[in-house]
Amino acid sequence: MHGPAMSGWLLMALCAATGAYCLLRARARTGEERRAARAEALMGFGMAAMAVPAAVVAPPSWGWLLYAVLFGVAALRALWSSRRSGHHLHHLVGSSAMVYMSLVMAGSGAAAHGSHASHAMAAAGGVPLLTGLLLAYYAAYVLRSGARLIPVTAPTAGGGAVTGGPSAEGWGARPELALACRLTMGIAMFAMLLTL
Repeated sequence: MHGPAMSGWLLMALCAATGAYCLLRARARTGEERRAARAEALMGFGMAAMAVPAAVVAPPSWGWLLYAVLFGVAALRALWSSRRSGHHLHHLVGSSAMVYMSLVMAGSGAAAHGSHASHAMAAAGGVPLLTGLLLAYYAAYVLRSGARLIPVTAPTAGGGAVTGGPSAEGWGARPELALACRLTMGIAMFAMLLTL
């Protein structure tokens, strides 16, 4: 993506760590939760690969097209899985956004190698309306996910408050960690779209 090298490296590390946690979470779950964790791991690793600073590794335009195909398949799978779970609609939006960013990056690489300057400028930023809609979606998603992470206190009979304590489940199956991963990927997607 376009942007400073340091922020690209930090974004790459954050997305890779999130993808690794999602893989571990997939091992701790079964059924639908496992499929969702795998889809999130793919998204995390794909975002990490796309966030590598271009000054270090500039993928060829066919590399961006490969990302577009990979996430196009993931989007179709999410569309198919959305019949069972509404959370897969978010995966569909995320995969589609990755396809969009990949195609924009492939277009900006091709435009930089010989097309007209006006086409290069249009390809470098994508379609402003679509980019704006995706930015609005991810801003709302991040705010909603962040609000869900705020602990809720429940009053006790003695007048004190009890907050949700540690779960008896293993750390790979804790719902607040899964939500934190989704929040992290939402923030990363917002940042990547902002630099488009």
